[in-house]
Amino acid sequence: MNRHPANQALARSSQPLGGQRNEPQQPPRAMIGVPIRVLVADDHAVLRTSLCFLLGAQPGLEVVGEASNGREAVDMAEKLQPDVVLMDTIMPGLNGIEATRQIRRRLPKTKVLMLTGYLEDEHVAGALKAGASGYVIKKSELDELLLGIQAVHRGNPYFSSSIGDGDLTDYLWQLKSNSGRVGVELLTAREREVLQLIAEGASNQGIAQQLFISVKTVEAHRAHIMTKLHAKNRTDLIRYALRKGLVGMDNVPVEGDDA
Repeated sequence: MNRHPANQALARSSQPLGGQRNEPQQPPRAMIGVPIRVLVADDHAVLRTSLCFLLGAQPGLEVVGEASNGREAVDMAEKLQPDVVLMDTIMPGLNGIEATRQIRRRLPKTKVLMLTGYLEDEHVAGALKAGASGYVIKKSELDELLLGIQAVHRGNPYFSSSIGDGDLTDYLWQLKSNSGRVGVELLTAREREVLQLIAEGASNQGIAQQLFISVKTVEAHRAHIMTKLHAKNRTDLIRYALRKGLVGMDNVPVEGDDA
C-alpha cells in the first residue's frame, strides 16, 4: 500500500496535477486481466535493459518498448500508445520533461511516471507542470516503482517517500500559482528544443538537421531565446540549461563557444 500521505490526499482531489478535470475512470487494465502496457525511456542502456527485464517479469505488466532519449520516447509513445511511460528526466536531444509535455498533449490517456535520480525543485516542479502523474527516485525499491506504475495507471498521483510532505506542498503551490511566466516558461516548445541542443554543443546546421528546419529558422529561434532569457552568448545559455535541469553535465561540451 502507498505509505506517502500526500499521495492519498491528492488521490481524493477532484482536480488532478495538470489542472484538468478527471474523465470518468475506467477499471484499471490489470483488474480486468489485461496487463498495463509500459514504455521505458532512459538514456543509460544497462539501466534501461535491466528495467525492461525486471518489469517484464512482473505479473500484470507488459513492456511494449524502450527509448534512449526523449524524442524516441515521443515517437514510440505515439506509435505504441502505452498506458504508462516510465520517463527519465535528463536525456540527450530532448529531455524527459519536454518529452512528457509533448506526450501528454498528444496522448492525454497515457500517464507518465518520472524515474530519476534528481530531487532538485526544478526537476520535480518542472515534471509536474509538464503533466507527469508521479515522481519516483531511482534508488527506490522495485516494490515502490511497481506501486507508482499501478497508481498513475489508475489515475492517481504517486511520489517517492523520499519527497517530503513540505516539499510536495511547495511543488503543488507552484502549479497552482497565478504568477506570470518567467524564464524557460516564456519559451515555445520548439525554442526549448533548440535551447537544449545549443547547450549540448550542436551547431546551427546540426540543429537544423535534427529538427528538420532551416538554418535561418534556427538562428531566429536562437535570437528569440537569448532575448527572452537575457543571455549574451552560448555560455550563458549552457549555464541556464544546466541550472534549470534541461541538460546534464555529461551532455555539455567541455569547452563552450561564446559566439
